[in-house]
Formats: sequence, C-alpha cells, structure tokens
Amino acid sequence: MSKVKYYYDPDTLSYRKIEPQKSRRYRNIAFFILGSFLFGLMALVLLMNTNLINTPRELSLQREVKNYELQFDLLNRKMGQIEEVLANIEDRDNNIYRLYFEANPIPEEQRRAGFGGVNRYKSLEGFNNSEMIKATTKRLDIIKKQMAIQSKSLDEVTKLAEEKEKLLMAIPAIQPVNNEDLKRMASGFGWRSDPFTKARKMHRGMDFSAPKGTPIYAPGDGKVIRADNGSSGYGKHIRIDHGYGYKTLYGHLSKYNVKKGQRVKRGDLIGFVGNTGRSEAPHLHYEVWKDEERINPINFYYGSLTAKEFENMLKYAAQENQSLD
Repeated sequence: MSKVKYYYDPDTLSYRKIEPQKSRRYRNIAFFILGSFLFGLMALVLLMNTNLINTPRELSLQREVKNYELQFDLLNRKMGQIEEVLANIEDRDNNIYRLYFEANPIPEEQRRAGFGGVNRYKSLEGFNNSEMIKATTKRLDIIKKQMAIQSKSLDEVTKLAEEKEKLLMAIPAIQPVNNEDLKRMASGFGWRSDPFTKARKMHRGMDFSAPKGTPIYAPGDGKVIRADNGSSGYGKHIRIDHGYGYKTLYGHLSKYNVKKGQRVKRGDLIGFVGNTGRSEAPHLHYEVWKDEERINPINFYYGSLTAKEFENMLKYAAQENQSLD
C-alpha cells in the first residue's frame, strides 16, 4: 500500500493531500531503470574479469595461453644464451681463425642483417599476442641466418686450413743433401767466378760438394716434371713442381731414383750426386724457383738446419768464390 503524503495549507489552516505529478512519476521510473541497467553492466564487467562465469573450456584455454606465454619467455632466454655463444664463436672466427689464414673477416652488418622485401610475418598478425610472437620469430630467424653464415665461414676456414697444410708441405723447406754427407757448401747464390771461363757471372743456385752417389732428397711434396739430361749444362737433372708457384731443380746427377710424372713427398730419395754436364767436380747444383723466377735457396732450409748450422751456411754462401758449374 503506497504511502500518502500531506502538506499544511496556511490559507485554510488544514492539511491537504499531496497529489503526485505524472511527469515526476515517469522520471523516477526512468531513473530506476537506468540505475538498474548501470548496476547490471558493472556487475557483468566484474564477473567477466573473474573466473565465476567462465566455462571449464574457457578456463582450460586461459591456462593454455598462460603456458604458451611462459614457453615463449623460456625460448627467448634460451635464444639469449645461444646469441652469447654465437657471438663468441664469431669473434674467434674473425679475429683468430680468419686472421691466421689471411682471410677477410665477415662484416658485422652482414652477420646481423635482417630480412627485407615482403612482410614475412603477415600470417602472425591479428592475434592477442601477435607482437610477442612476431618478435620471437624474427629473433629466431636472425639466429638461424647467423648460424648459416658462421657454418659457411667455418667450411671456408677448414678449406683454408687444408690448403695451408698442403702449402706448408709443398714449400721446399729442407736441405736436399744431409749435412753429414757434405764435403762443404761450395758456392752460394749470387755473383761468382765461372770455373771454366773465370769470368764473373750470376750463379742462380747453390752448389753442395759431396761424393758421387750421395743421396739427394725432395725438400717438399710435389710432382716430378723432368728427369733427363736434355737441358744444356745441367747434365742429368730433375725438376719438381711443388705447386703454389714453387719449383726446384737438381743438376749434375749420377743417376735418378724417380721418373717424370711421379709424385714425391718431402724427404723422399729422388737421385744421387754426380758430375754430369757442365761440372768441375762431383756436386749438387740446387735451384729454387718461385713464379718462374729463380730465388736464393738459402731462405728455405728452416726445416732441417739448427741456428748454428744456418749461421755457418750464411757465412759460406756470402763468399764470392768460384762455383763448380
């Protein structure tokens, strides 16, 4: 039952009944409905931010999303560790390996370059966590590219190492006649007196005086390209192509222990000292060629002489005496 309200009328000195206006009644009803709507909306928002109205399926999906976010975080941490290891390998690659083998370092901008052109990650857009997924995928792609570049670089370094080993074995690095077999180092590289004409002329090799039949050894790996007496003045002689621009010549031999086309290793017996050709006495005339130019063989004995022996050889080689051929 609705309450009846009165007011005091001073003109009639009596209480009169308040008659409610229809517009006020409608306004009150509207305020009530609006307030109820706002209250319900606020309640709905609060409920949506709680687990009170979520279905078991929705709760399961929420847990799955949180697990994925955790996995992405762990993946990014692991990628950080991989990047640290990769940076260390890249540093050693540029500053040790490639430097040692005289190869140009790989520029930093090449190692860290991204991917231009079309949007590679368009399919990852439109999701709640798109930015996180795109950032992680980009990071992973850059790591994969860095690893591919580094793998290619290490393949190149490996090839360079193999070539370096072949080069070191090919260089004529030992004396072709053992010291104990020598009578003396008869003549060095440079201007010498000709034994037949007595004229001063350029002697483009080294003469090792030794008894006939003294063994001669290959100073480096290579291939025999000549073993004959068809070159004027040298008599029976051998020529070896060591590759990388190096060749060696052995003149005035008594006999051969190799033949043309044969491959030899450093230290292999290739022939014997003799006195054939334009020669005054049994000896080995030894020449070293680099890029078709004869150079001083004395610079290539580091593999067989001690410091004292090398010092003595330098002293004898510097003397402008008479050569034996």
